Amino acid sequence: MSFSITQEPAEIVLSQSPIVFTLYETSSAITTTGSFQYVTDLYYWTGSATGSGSTPDYTFVKYPNEEKRGIFDVSKVINSLFTQPVEENKSQAYYFAIDGYYQYKDGSGTTLTGSVVRSDTYTALDGYGLFGESIDEQIWDKSPYWPILTSGPSQQNYTDNNTIEFQVWTSGSQTLKFDEAGSITSFSLTGSNNDLTSEKIQTVSYTPSGSDFYVVAINLGVFEQNERIYYDYTCQKKYPNVRIKWKNRFGAFDFFNFNLVSRETFNVSRQKYQPQLGNWNSTQFGYNNYDSQIQNYLVDTEQKLRVNSDYVSEDYNDIFKELMVSDEIYWIYDETNGDLRPISIDNTSLAIKTNVVDKLIQYSFDFTWGQPYKLQL
Repeated sequence: MSFSITQEPAEIVLSQSPIVFTLYETSSAITTTGSFQYVTDLYYWTGSATGSGSTPDYTFVKYPNEEKRGIFDVSKVINSLFTQPVEENKSQAYYFAIDGYYQYKDGSGTTLTGSVVRSDTYTALDGYGLFGESIDEQIWDKSPYWPILTSGPSQQNYTDNNTIEFQVWTSGSQTLKFDEAGSITSFSLTGSNNDLTSEKIQTVSYTPSGSDFYVVAINLGVFEQNERIYYDYTCQKKYPNVRIKWKNRFGAFDFFNFNLVSRETFNVSRQKYQPQLGNWNSTQFGYNNYDSQIQNYLVDTEQKLRVNSDYVSEDYNDIFKELMVSDEIYWIYDETNGDLRPISIDNTSLAIKTNVVDKLIQYSFDFTWGQPYKLQL
């Protein structure tokens, strides 16, 4: 007889998509008893990669499938750990591992348990995979800009006073290099190769001086990608710039400047009632000239924002899809003073535009403010 874990996830997983372990036992017990079950003990923690406790956080039990395997998806539990907004904690990551074994009852009703096999230790980020990607595909194969946590595109723009922010996965002697008109600015990223205890998400901010530049991660060892992201400086347009950032599929932020016309609207909804007029607790009935027979008892507000992009390349289609499904979006209202306004997207469809069909590509998005004008508890 032989028990093994025949399928395990990638080293770094995106917790909103399947995180699968498959267990397999070759002994005859799997076919000779109807009580045979596969068991998975799930452990998760933060801090050191070796910091797992001795007591499992969850235990899952399954009967074998037709192929005599037990397939467990633990993503729902792991994803439920990410309760903080990315804006509050930009370095969110969890370690997790499983113990796999089997159990069954013999003829006397005694429960027999097989030997326990421990999985490797894995790391989870608050993101999601895409259809077309295999379940166990490594995260550095999902983005040509790894370890920068973004899908691109490779050509972007910025305007006056923009601070370019990157979340970078650090696991080695890495450097994030900014080349602005030949002037090099480098940020060293902490960590050691193949040492999970030092892996984490590091935020790097860069404020350009007003020239075109590119950013690239270097000294990545076996994970070398060296794909550059180019930023073109764009002068301030006639209309006020609306800078939006949103959580992308890697659990980090992407940014975009909507610098054509934008509009804000302010909507009010009211519920009314008609009170009785006059003073009924007095020596005689009367009323005042300021008494009203129409009263508002519930007034709610809603603020909307509509933005329009400048002409963009069709390379933006993919990250605008990520904007459409993002659960954390902000309007950077005053970048200099760090004033953020939480918003949610209203659009329910995105007509994908291409240069072949549409020639010039522009997009419009509608948002609702997450903090209305009137504070109500």
